[in-house]
Parts: sequence; C-alpha cells; structure tokens
Amino acid sequence: MITGSTVTLIIVIVLAFVVLSVFFTFFPITLWISALAAGVKISIFTLVGMRLRRVIPSRIVNPLIKAHKAGLEVSINQLESHYLAGGNVDRVVNALIAAHRANIELTFERAAAIDLAGRDVLEAVQMSVNPKVIETPFIAGVAMNGIEVKAKARITVRANIDRLVGGAGEETIVARVGEGIISTIGSSVSHERVLENPDLISQTVLAKGLDSGTAFEILSIDIADVDIGKNIGAELQTEQAEADKKIAQAKAEERRAMAVASEQEMKAKVVEMRSKVVEAEAAVPLAMAEALREGNIGVMDYMNYNNIKADTGMRDSISKVGGEKPSTDELK
Repeated sequence: MITGSTVTLIIVIVLAFVVLSVFFTFFPITLWISALAAGVKISIFTLVGMRLRRVIPSRIVNPLIKAHKAGLEVSINQLESHYLAGGNVDRVVNALIAAHRANIELTFERAAAIDLAGRDVLEAVQMSVNPKVIETPFIAGVAMNGIEVKAKARITVRANIDRLVGGAGEETIVARVGEGIISTIGSSVSHERVLENPDLISQTVLAKGLDSGTAFEILSIDIADVDIGKNIGAELQTEQAEADKKIAQAKAEERRAMAVASEQEMKAKVVEMRSKVVEAEAAVPLAMAEALREGNIGVMDYMNYNNIKADTGMRDSISKVGGEKPSTDELK
C-alpha cells in the first residue's frame, strides 16, 4: 500500500525537479563554468539578465570565449547589442579573428556595420586574404574595319574592407570591365591588332580605374580568350544597299505611275480634240446647205466636193489594208 509518507516524498521529488529545471533554465551554470575556465570573467546574474532580455546566453558567451582566446578586446555589451540588432555575432567574431591573424585592420564597429548591412563580413575578410577571380562571359565589340571581336576576361579582385558598406558589387565590376573591353575594341583600327596584342585590352581597362566606388579592388584583368565574330561592316553595307535598292524601286514605281497617269491624260486630250473635230465636221454640211440656198456655190461644185471626199476615203481604206502602197492601175 502507498502510504502518506510515500506520496509526500514523490511530491517533494517532483517539486525539486521542477525547481531545478527552472533554476538551470535561468541560471546557465555550465555555461558560466565554461566561461570561468576560459578566463572570461562574467557574472551569473549577467547571464540571468540575458535570459530576461530574451537573449540566448550561448550565442554571446561562446563567441566571447573565442575572441578572448584570440586576444581580441571585445566586451559582452558589444556582442549583446549586436545580437539584439539582428546581427550574426558568431560570424562577426570569426571575421575579427581572421582579420587579426592576417594583420588586417578591422574594428568591431566596422565589422558589425558590414554584417548589419547584409554583407558577409567573414567572406569579405577571406577575400582580402585570398583574392577572388571573376570570369566574364564573351563580350563582343566591333573594330573600325567592321569585324566583330569577342573577348572573355578573368578579373582578379580583392575585397576592400573600407568600401564594403555602400560599395557596388560584382555585377558593377563585370559591367564596367565589359564597357572597357567594348570601347577598347571599338577604338582599334583593325581586328588583327586586337588578336596580335590582347594585352592592350587589359592595360587600357586597368588604366580607367574601374574599381572606384565599388567594394572591391581590381588586381588584374587577364584576357582568357579572343574570338572573331561576324563581319558587321559588310552586313551593314549589304543592308544599306538593300535599303537603297528598295528606295530606288519605290521611286521608279512612282515615276512609272506618273507616266501612266500622264499617258491617260494625253489620251483624254486626244479624245477631246477628236470630239471637237467631229463637231467642226458636222458644221460643214450645214454651211454648204446654207451656201446652196444663198447661191454661193453651184450643184457641180457640190458634186466635185463629194467626189473628192469619196476619193480621199478610198485612199485611206487602201492605206490601212496591209500597209502597202497601191499601184497606179489599181487606183484607176
């Protein structure tokens, strides 16, 4: 049977377990002991205060221990304020240690600012020690003789810690180098000069100071590959000739249309003139009748006029058949 003393003992054990759980939750004893063993002096009540401020103590104490072992002067308040601001404390401390080992001047405030700006401060320090190579795609330019030249470059850059905040990124570097390559190829007299001396491109581009305003420092620009593309000048001339041809055809068609219109206008004028001739010929019989009535011409005159008219009609009909001139006997 379970006696009252047994129930009391169970309750006491449960309460003790709950109290210890709450105690070790608010009082990270093991973390405090680890800090003391590493030579970092930190109060247990400071760790409790972190719990109350909703700060995970291990996120602060462990980086603090690493910084202390590396010989860095970093306070717990700096680490906690950076954590509350949303920064990555462990990455900042690792970047400070890497910069200290490489003799790169980097303060905690600058490292925290770089981290809060959204850049990887540890990667930036590593890139300062070990420069990065950026390879551009094929960039095409046209020489003065109209030949297209394609070049691919490898850009060796090193992170500039002082310009990481507010400096442009890799895309700007690639764009500026591409612009320099295009302008250098375009200023070359011929594509053969570019093929013979590809180092002229890198020398010209480096002299322009393309890394100003960026988060990087360009160490070298090496032309990895050069290739010949299309004959842009010939294509442009061909297209221009085709365009000139179409313009000439359009103008010729315009002149033909004007000629056709002028021809139709002439035909209309001929018809108009013929109608006037017919009108004038119609007035001849009236005038002859009037002359007969008034006695100005005789009957024989009228008969001679009709004979001449018939003879003229016969000659016209003969000349229209075959186009051959009739003989004297046929006319008789």
